[in-house]
Amino acid sequence: MSLLRAFIAIEIPPEIKKAIATQTASLQKDAGRAVRWVSAENIHLTLKFLGEISPANVEILSQALQAECSQQAPFEITVSGLGCFPNSRRPRVIWIGLAVPPELSRLQSKIETNLARLGYEAEDKSFSPHLTVGRVREQVSAEELRTLQSTLTTQNIGSLGTFHAQAVYLFKSDLQNTGPVYTHLFKAQLGQ
Repeated sequence: MSLLRAFIAIEIPPEIKKAIATQTASLQKDAGRAVRWVSAENIHLTLKFLGEISPANVEILSQALQAECSQQAPFEITVSGLGCFPNSRRPRVIWIGLAVPPELSRLQSKIETNLARLGYEAEDKSFSPHLTVGRVREQVSAEELRTLQSTLTTQNIGSLGTFHAQAVYLFKSDLQNTGPVYTHLFKAQLGQ
């Protein structure tokens, strides 16, 4: 039985993904080959990366996810801004920001706690909600890095919209040569 690479996330509506693609097009062009860009269709809000899981655990994870999500009413998330981790001098991950309500942080914390009881290791850093749009390649020249830093500091991304988060998904990630392919394994409605 082969293991599944899995994570828990909130889907981003197609119109927001399209707005992200439009707003980051010039950034992608200016940054050159220094960054591996996430395709717009794969952009999501990760709540918990699980890593490799047994297919036998999908049902247990689904039940745990539903138990937490049923206690949380849907909420709104606003998408805006641009940033990078750990900072603009040493960018590793490029992200689009989120204005999130306290409900999201509570939900993520409850999911994290519940899954820790099931044996999934808790994150050692605090939850920082964001949408990853790119990852800086390991081998970038000093010139490419300077260009990327300059591009990041001059790029301004305003509000890209607000959406109503109504469900949380358990995803399977299949790594392909052309990039990852994400498949829904389970959908937990919020507030039901």
